Amino acid sequence: MFAIIELYRFLPPGRGGAARLGSWENAVDRFQAMETFTRVVEAGSFRRAAETLGVLPSTVTKTIKELEAHLGAQLLKRTTRALSITDAGLRFYDSCKAILQDVDAAEALISEDAATIRGTIRAGMTPSLARHFVIPQLSRFAARYPNIEISLQLGDAVIDVVQQGVDCVLRAGELQASSLIVRQVATFRWFVCGAPSYLERHGEPEDLAALHHHLAVGYLDSRTGRSAGWTFKDGDQLVVVPMRTQLSVNDTDAYVAAGVAGLGLIRASNYMVRDSLAQGRLVRVLSGLDGPEQPLSILYPPSRHLSPAVRAFIDWCADLVRTEALTW
Repeated sequence: MFAIIELYRFLPPGRGGAARLGSWENAVDRFQAMETFTRVVEAGSFRRAAETLGVLPSTVTKTIKELEAHLGAQLLKRTTRALSITDAGLRFYDSCKAILQDVDAAEALISEDAATIRGTIRAGMTPSLARHFVIPQLSRFAARYPNIEISLQLGDAVIDVVQQGVDCVLRAGELQASSLIVRQVATFRWFVCGAPSYLERHGEPEDLAALHHHLAVGYLDSRTGRSAGWTFKDGDQLVVVPMRTQLSVNDTDAYVAAGVAGLGLIRASNYMVRDSLAQGRLVRVLSGLDGPEQPLSILYPPSRHLSPAVRAFIDWCADLVRTEALTW
């Protein structure tokens, strides 16, 4: 309610702002326009906002034009190369975000009591996390929450949650500092593995020094575009071993597949190679040497109120990963 009052305060009374607020056909139109505007601001473009909303870019353009005409103020500055927000647009954006959060909170009070949580979720994660954790159990989530629609945004590259309009992401490994809320749900370890065919040709490394004589499959970091060395704990020290590579990939599933194919040693998270180790397609080597434990975390934008659907998915993912981690 306070957010709605703030929106009224933003509208210029001298130009009939409060009257104009009621001039649109219904409140749903106004809330949809607010959501569209916030998505454009956060995505940084009309096209990307349209993709997150599942509508045509022309629809987004029309909505913003009508919204600006409705308010009697320019919210966005548009050129062929860039999109920027005006001072008025920034104030309106802050009010819209607060209003939409209050609406979500109000709906939550009713939805959770009635066990009819509904909504659309955009969740980001790597293909390997989706394949190992989420997708095998997703039918249970769908049965429990039949009115929640999920869009999985899969990729190994680190995504900008706010810019791409994603509600939450499941990530493995150390995280860079950001404004996102981080909820660590488990930790994993690195295993060095090789296919039986590779070990038959090159032998099994017995210590870190022996790795210099072996070939590894490289994994290209999405930020640097390079394959990093392997980090191990040697007593109280961390040792980075550069590896010689002939093949490098930028996809985690392809990385494991290359190891299974005997194209080189791989160093992968224990959950990614668990099945291949059990089936004998990979053999763990250097089992006495570990790297530092790595976190598995769920990240989401800071907000006073998460929508009931997003909160339900985050809690479900956290419980799922935490339970799975007990079997590693």
